[in-house]
Amino acid sequence: MRAWAVVAAKQPLQEIELPTPEPTGKQVLLEVTHAGVCHSDIHIWEGEWDLGSRGKMRLTDRGVKLPLAMGHEVVGRVVKWGPEAEGKGLAVGQTRIVFPWVGCGVCARCRAEEDNMCVQGKALGVFQNGGYATHILVPEPRHLVDPGDLDPALAATYACSGITVFSAINKVMPMDPDAPIVLIGAGGLGLQSIAVLKAMGHRNIVSVDVSAEKREAALDAGAAKVVDGGGEGVTARIIEACGGPVDAIIDLVNGSQTARVAFDALNKGGRLVQVGLFGGEFAVPLPVMAMRALTVQGSYVGNPKELRALVKLAQGGRLPAIPVTREPLRNADSALQRLIAGKVTGRIVLTAEGV
Repeated sequence: MRAWAVVAAKQPLQEIELPTPEPTGKQVLLEVTHAGVCHSDIHIWEGEWDLGSRGKMRLTDRGVKLPLAMGHEVVGRVVKWGPEAEGKGLAVGQTRIVFPWVGCGVCARCRAEEDNMCVQGKALGVFQNGGYATHILVPEPRHLVDPGDLDPALAATYACSGITVFSAINKVMPMDPDAPIVLIGAGGLGLQSIAVLKAMGHRNIVSVDVSAEKREAALDAGAAKVVDGGGEGVTARIIEACGGPVDAIIDLVNGSQTARVAFDALNKGGRLVQVGLFGGEFAVPLPVMAMRALTVQGSYVGNPKELRALVKLAQGGRLPAIPVTREPLRNADSALQRLIAGKVTGRIVLTAEGV
């Protein structure tokens, strides 16, 4: 198979030949048709994460091996499967969304379909080759979801940005549909969050971003209000836009600065859900946490049950589409560089030849 792979940290992706995997056991081999380019791919390409005072976490120290075909937002066509996948409803040529956040497959979390919480995570596109390739090997049929009537390019984004925001939003629900929910960041995750909230019937969505272009995109997507996230006074602007301190904030950037801004805007009993992986750290005043009964909660992607629920929500056009720009798979490196430069609104989705 061909792959557009990371061969060294921070170096251009290279087109290389790799052996096409032969599925065994429960494994399913798919031909990749669509692969989203996600902000997390930037960190994988860079080879490290910023952990603030704890320094850098290098992915090679966590078991990531190069060369690696990234890409964890994948739709493909079923090609073949191992003997233990017989009788699981598979057919050659089926189009399926790939759930990428796989674990060991045998622990209690994996058996409960909470694969993303497995401590031995083996995510596709991170620890195993992903969608920046002509083929992808999926551990078992339950990691495949029928997109139904969805545009496959849009459906690919649901495997990461979709279930990531769906899972995060569910951590602050239920809420009055007219109570403000603040979203920090109006990139791919931010626009996907607006779409999911609107599909859930929520009306008071406040989007925060440093980019005027992205704030305009948030309004176009259905945000009730937008807030300039640049410079001083961001917390005060959020509180003013919401008519007071906020009960629910989802930080899709989650850097040191945005975390502080969000924390300071919380109402008594408020909840901050941290999603993004921008990097850094922030200190919280511990008496304030108790006296104001605040909750700061991390949210890591989502699980197969959430992907199936999200796809069901999206059927029939009930989930507004985010902007999607299609690029040939061979343009993986230039697409990634555009994302690094902050020149992407919505999502770039790479497509196979002839798609």
